[in-house]
Amino acid sequence: VQLQASGGGLVQPGGSLRLSCAASGSIFAINVMGWYRQAPGKQRELVATMISSGRTNYADSVKGRFTISRDSAKITVDLQMSALQPEDTAVYYCFLSQLGINHWGKGTLVTVSS
Repeated sequence: VQLQASGGGLVQPGGSLRLSCAASGSIFAINVMGWYRQAPGKQRELVATMISSGRTNYADSVKGRFTISRDSAKITVDLQMSALQPEDTAVYYCFLSQLGINHWGKGTLVTVSS
């Protein structure tokens, strides 16, 4: 399984950004896709997940600001980020979990700064 993320960049506080992640390889019908992030000097933390049935989970810090979505074929996952704050600055990693194995993308940097 390979994951390719895109969409990171520099955005001003209050702005929006959309991350996308495309999965390829042996993808099974039942899986979890989502995003984690790691800020400088901090541990990697969960941002949002969506299981193949459509159920979502968000970190409290992003609820109401971020929206996760998957395409109909369920092999891409997007993260729409709004009302971005400097504390959202981090490297964002997409992941896919299936059959008890976690697969990670390389990460994309999001910088929120004026």
